Amino acid sequence: MDHTEEIYRSAREIYAGYGVDTEEALRKLDAIPLSVHAWQGDDVKGFEAAGHALTGGCQVTGNYPGYARNAEELRGDLDVALALIPGKHRVCLQGHQIDRALPGIDRDAFTIRQFSCWLDWARQKGIGMDIAPAFYSHPLLDHGLSLSHPDAGIRRFWIDHAKAIRRIAAEFGRALGTPAVCNEWAPDGFKDIPADRLAPRERLRESLDEIFAETIDESLVLDAVESKLFGIGAESYTVGSHDFYLSYAAKSGKLICLDSGHFHPTESIGDKLSAITAMQGRILLHVSRGVRWDSDHVLVLNDELLSIARETVRCLAAGAQIHIGLDYFDASINRIAAWVVGARNMQKALLCGLLEPFERIRACETDWDFSGRLALGEEARTLPWGAVWNYYCLTRGVPPDAGFMNDIRSYEQEVTLLRG
Repeated sequence: MDHTEEIYRSAREIYAGYGVDTEEALRKLDAIPLSVHAWQGDDVKGFEAAGHALTGGCQVTGNYPGYARNAEELRGDLDVALALIPGKHRVCLQGHQIDRALPGIDRDAFTIRQFSCWLDWARQKGIGMDIAPAFYSHPLLDHGLSLSHPDAGIRRFWIDHAKAIRRIAAEFGRALGTPAVCNEWAPDGFKDIPADRLAPRERLRESLDEIFAETIDESLVLDAVESKLFGIGAESYTVGSHDFYLSYAAKSGKLICLDSGHFHPTESIGDKLSAITAMQGRILLHVSRGVRWDSDHVLVLNDELLSIARETVRCLAAGAQIHIGLDYFDASINRIAAWVVGARNMQKALLCGLLEPFERIRACETDWDFSGRLALGEEARTLPWGAVWNYYCLTRGVPPDAGFMNDIRSYEQEVTLLRG
């Protein structure tokens, strides 16, 4: 016999004793969409006929069978994953995850034609779509450089690719009635210390200025720029560093994208949220789990994720705009399980933040009662949020944590393992 509702009623009473309305917390959780990253399903390979090898620091490890070989298979996999994640969400594409390759059409000339089936699928599902240029895995990522390359012709190709993807994003936004986030991340950098650090950054700035010269209304597209600390082949110098992009975003009115794997392991991404929203009001979050480096592991419910989610909840309550995207890719495990486990952990962390007795904790702080603040904060960790989560899954029509793997294993046996 399922006692989920009975257990939830007890949990609701406990939270009420702390001044927390669990029903209101669940309504707020429903209102926070995650942009689910499509590239977990195809190992960031994309679907171009050329089949370019992975380059640009997009390291995907593992050879678990059944990755999506084309956009149709990827959409089928996403259908299964989204059905196991409570709430209503979005999907984000990379610029090479096209429906079909057309002869003679490279990335710099992509149009909505290359993504028309994605648009039809999103319209049918009633979800929003986001997209990002793919400045990697292409012969014109030369010596690890794209938008900052000294060759004007190479820069022109990548600038035109970014412009094309922004126009496609605008088509998504126009057709689906919700602005598409278009995030610019380029892997440009050097393995060892460069002689000239300034010139590549000046070229990157000029490239970005040209990409954004075409005005697209924010009702259609929200532009973002994403930094990185280092990567494979770019251990000593990254052109698009955090300092570069934070100042560029502030100067140009773009969203800064904070990827939780793109910083030093001891840096707190949670702490950055209020610092930036206090000044700029909005952020794009790419949430992944770095293990000693930007390794894009599947999210687990650890202290770093809880910190990010807690601060996200507080900033949203204060009126900030925080757009949450997932960004991990693990080919050593079932790819649909990776999507579902990571997304649900992001939601669990957000729920923990929404259920925290924040007003009482803040009252201690206002009264300079730091001992009470510490004690109450620690007490909140053991409140029965799991009972609220199970009820959330039940009322949103998805299996609880003990049940979703059955659906994934069935799909694996019937579909993905047959792909060869």
